[in-house]
Amino acid sequence: MKIAISGKGGVGKTTVMALLADKFQKQGKDVLVIDADPSPHMAETLGIDNIDELKPIAEMTQMLSERAEKTPGSPFYQINPKVDDLMDKYMIKHKGLRLMVLGAIQTAEGGCACPENTVLKRLLTKLLLSPSQVVLLDMEAGVEHLGRGTIAGVDHLLIVVIPTNSSVRTALKIQKLASDSGIPKISFVGNLIQDEEDKVFLIEALGEKPAAFFSSYSAIRKAERKNQPIADIIDQLGDAPDLLINYLMAQ
Repeated sequence: MKIAISGKGGVGKTTVMALLADKFQKQGKDVLVIDADPSPHMAETLGIDNIDELKPIAEMTQMLSERAEKTPGSPFYQINPKVDDLMDKYMIKHKGLRLMVLGAIQTAEGGCACPENTVLKRLLTKLLLSPSQVVLLDMEAGVEHLGRGTIAGVDHLLIVVIPTNSSVRTALKIQKLASDSGIPKISFVGNLIQDEEDKVFLIEALGEKPAAFFSSYSAIRKAERKNQPIADIIDQLGDAPDLLINYLMAQ
């Protein structure tokens, strides 16, 4: 199963994805987390200390130049199909989880011509997973990754949305672009919910009920300030993580 997560900046998508990683790992799944946000924070959220050992794909200029080349007269990159070795060379392992980081995207070409995203797209479409394997992809905020088609190879897109008009507008735009991209399953996840009114607002604004509602937990904020991994406080977060995992497994 390949699951991507997206949403407006600051809605908590990295936190939700880290919770999913922990839950899937505890269920015995082989979990690979790919942090594709230009400002990556997944390693800290998972509690990984040896971050310096992980070199982002975006910084591997020699590898990228060898595997991504521009077709003459075209703004698009083609990629050598061999990406299997990336799995071992460019990841770190931590308590049963594996992490890869795309890294900051800073190319003159930008957009869909970006070789870093071409590598990532090829990696996602090439990966053939067994039922015990899960890939979790933490995307950059907003909608640009959909314009590049980076997550075309995923099975399910989760859109994290908080009870504000701006977050809903972004979430609905992501939903439309994802649907147009042919992503098979698209679901909303409500976050920073304080009361029943927040839930009703999201249901009415989105036109459907989110797969799960996460409250505005003070434990998460305190853990982040202490650089404490999210797994340490998961028991304080109610049943939302379990509800979301069960929902995903049933799809």
